[in-house]
Amino acid sequence: MLARSLRQRILTALVLGPLVAAGILLLPTPYLALGLALVVGLAALEWTALAGIETNRARALYLMLVGLCLLLCWQPPVRGWLGLLLIAASLWWCLIAVYLFRLGSIAPASGPDLELIPAGVLVLVSPWVAMVQLHAADERGPLLVLFLMVLIWSADSAAYFTGRIWGRTKLAPVLSPGKTREGVYGALLAAAVCGGLLAWGGGLSIAGALPVVLLCLLTAFVSVIGDLFESLLKRRRGVKDSGRLLPGHGGVLDRIDSLTAAAPLCALGASWLEIGL
Repeated sequence: MLARSLRQRILTALVLGPLVAAGILLLPTPYLALGLALVVGLAALEWTALAGIETNRARALYLMLVGLCLLLCWQPPVRGWLGLLLIAASLWWCLIAVYLFRLGSIAPASGPDLELIPAGVLVLVSPWVAMVQLHAADERGPLLVLFLMVLIWSADSAAYFTGRIWGRTKLAPVLSPGKTREGVYGALLAAAVCGGLLAWGGGLSIAGALPVVLLCLLTAFVSVIGDLFESLLKRRRGVKDSGRLLPGHGGVLDRIDSLTAAAPLCALGASWLEIGL
């Protein structure tokens, strides 16, 4: 069963990877923004299930709410304020990290979770804003977005295989018994390598490379928090996956949970370090 699941994951990644990379590199920002909005829409529908929103009418209303927020963020008068949204999202994930690592047990949920309605808007809209802003920054923007994707994929894959081979100490057994601290160390090592390669490709000195590597380490660590948070939501609802759209990966949220947390911090860091911005 494990081998079959792994094969499905690899095949899905081999199909989606080139398509995502081509879209990032070849599409103009408005078309990429539209494509990402469709992904966010699918994720929003899965979020409604995790939030206990059961009726089709309520789900449609929530999808409209998320869509309106995306449309609002695209408007020129609002764009100058979107940095505040990314800051708010990054701070929110810091609070979630503290909450998750202090969590002792998970109580099953029944009925709607009203607090997850605004939380879902923040979780889903902020990475869309981050990726669109990175992509539109300048001629290097698409490469930065692709680098972010590669960084998350590399950290996720390194965590998976490192945990499988050397994992001994559980990271958060209440949330995800399969995740280990050794897996996180593998993810951070992969992130450091990615950051070093980015700095080397940009011709940075050692002093200039250190902030870039640190940003990649923080991005990879926060991506783990995004994964754990979705695990919490799924366990509260007693489901294994957020959906069944992607063979071997579950739903859209299962595939982008790390990115939802990592993208806002990465975009902020790239802006502050003036990497391509």
